[in-house]
Amino acid sequence: MTVNKAVSLRIKELLKEKNMTQYRLEQDSGICHGAMASIMNDRNKTVTFTTIFLLARGFNMTILEFLDSPLFEDTNINI
Repeated sequence: MTVNKAVSLRIKELLKEKNMTQYRLEQDSGICHGAMASIMNDRNKTVTFTTIFLLARGFNMTILEFLDSPLFEDTNINI
């Protein structure tokens, strides 16, 4: 899977885990709705480190906590 797909799946996973809406994440992270929609609908080809940082902040966690998922293991990511 692509890095973007892994990020999208991780966002969905954390939204459910934290009982949080996508709108709340957009507000807490500062990521605009259009950019978030692109990530969530796989229209975005790359996700920047800055975006990962903002997502982690929106979830009130560190970048390492955000990336601490089997989704981001080498065997799961196609580069």
